[in-house]
Amino acid sequence: MTGVIIRSISGFYDVDIQGQLLRCRGRGKLRHQKQKPLVGDLAEVTRISETEGALDAILPRRNALERPAVANMDQILIVASGAVPVTDPFLIDRITALANAIGCQPVILFNKWDLVPVPEMAKIYQDAGFTVIPCSARTGQGVEEIRSCLRGRISVFTGNSGVGKSSLLNALEGSLALATGEVSTKLGRGKHTTRTVELFRLPEDALVADTPGFAAFDPQTPELMDAQALAGYFPEFRPYLSGCAFVDCAHIKEKGCGLLTAIEQGKVSRSRHESYVRLYQQAKEFRPWENHGKSGPS
Repeated sequence: MTGVIIRSISGFYDVDIQGQLLRCRGRGKLRHQKQKPLVGDLAEVTRISETEGALDAILPRRNALERPAVANMDQILIVASGAVPVTDPFLIDRITALANAIGCQPVILFNKWDLVPVPEMAKIYQDAGFTVIPCSARTGQGVEEIRSCLRGRISVFTGNSGVGKSSLLNALEGSLALATGEVSTKLGRGKHTTRTVELFRLPEDALVADTPGFAAFDPQTPELMDAQALAGYFPEFRPYLSGCAFVDCAHIKEKGCGLLTAIEQGKVSRSRHESYVRLYQQAKEFRPWENHGKSGPS
């Protein structure tokens, strides 16, 4: 039988097979093949009893991350906020670039819109071509639009601790009753209420994961360490990358750079370019021989 791994607990894997759960232990051959099952993996299993099974094989992945450990994502929903804690645009830009790098659709949810709307920030991402949904877990604004976005997909929610990821999931499906945390007024950030990655099944064939906060994303994620490919992960940059005077243009301060010209003409957001420059500098400083243990899962 084939199912989706929705939870990993101390060497056991809960596999959802058309709505029925089997708790499985991996076969020895997975260890010999050095295959680490991830939440989101499609797995072949053999039933042993009504509630137990054996995990025989992991089917090929479309994409995967090591931190957080999740595979086969259709989309990453980035929960941001203009209220406390205020989301740094660089964090949004880093995750949108990562999503594009691994072939995953980024969606940006501006939660707490009822408290502090951020239309200027939302417009930056709308103009860049992203799906942007202003929303409020408290009032229900945007919840139906999010629900429609989740239909038939495997989705991952991420964002700063305290922006309301778990609250939005509870608004989408009250029976989840996920733990939520208060935002520290002293520190301006939330408590980490989500410790592990777990997929939850919602109506209309939706699987969603509530992940730990942005700190769970390794800043040296291998997919973002290719400096030459990085500009292509910013979709609004792409029309201007072929207009540079030099084929090896870094798009930072070079003369005759088509992207810099577009920024000066107001066609591309300056803040998005600033994020690109930060990511480019991180990629140029990356030393793979010092980070051999951080390679992503196959």
